Amino acid sequence: MPDVEKLKQDICEIGKRIYAKGFAAANEGNISIRVDENTVLCTPTRHCKGFMTPDDICTVDMSGTQISGRLKRTSEVLLHIEIYKHRPEIKSVVHCHPPHATAFGVAREPIPNAVLPEPDIFLGEVPIAAYETPGNQNFAETIRPFIAKTNIIVLANHGTVSFDVEIEQAYWLTEILDAYCRILILAKQLGRVEFLSSEKGRELLAMRKDWGFSDPRSESSESTSNICDFASFKSSWANSNLQQRAFPPHPSAQATEDTNLGSAECLNTEQLIEKIAQRVVEKLKQ
Repeated sequence: MPDVEKLKQDICEIGKRIYAKGFAAANEGNISIRVDENTVLCTPTRHCKGFMTPDDICTVDMSGTQISGRLKRTSEVLLHIEIYKHRPEIKSVVHCHPPHATAFGVAREPIPNAVLPEPDIFLGEVPIAAYETPGNQNFAETIRPFIAKTNIIVLANHGTVSFDVEIEQAYWLTEILDAYCRILILAKQLGRVEFLSSEKGRELLAMRKDWGFSDPRSESSESTSNICDFASFKSSWANSNLQQRAFPPHPSAQATEDTNLGSAECLNTEQLIEKIAQRVVEKLKQ
């Protein structure tokens, strides 16, 4: 039988961390732990996550109906429940607004891979879900296409949600992602991002697999594009209105695009001119 009081204390501890890191200003963010098949502990609404006590924690069932708690439960617990329903092994969810990771969701800029070892090993490819007004089931369902393939998702124009077996592990994913996004932004300010080679990217993917992390890229062919060119989630870009503007494609992916661009049988003259014009604009922006 889970120690419910200990789990409530764990939620409060993570609340202190996300508040101290600036991941949840004022009363932002929400945290939950699944106790059993039909019981979830979650943070209250409109309450600063840095100053919670175990008595503040609410209890809801898997429909989101509040069972107990002196404060009103967060309206965004439906997002957490969506994860628990699709991933029964998951026991903890952390949703907050880490500024650097959230900036990518606001800019609708895909987060590149093959730059640093730790994000590629511990996070894998990070998707950005489409925007929806928070608090309802439509909002919760925006992450449904990604739940089975990752343990962390950026919410467009909103924040992030991370999940794992243990609440501390779920929090770590958020911290790793925000640190990575901060480094990407700083490197861009210095002038450019130097990508790892395709070979080194594949080595990191192999390490991720060896360390026991599931990854959809490991289940597909070992081509360069699967490692470096958003193989897992690129099909979702149109729905989330994503476009590579700040960070160019990985050189190997660019080379593939150049080859395709030069194939006369793939494009008619008008399409070719349009494609070249787009490429010139992208190069000028860089």
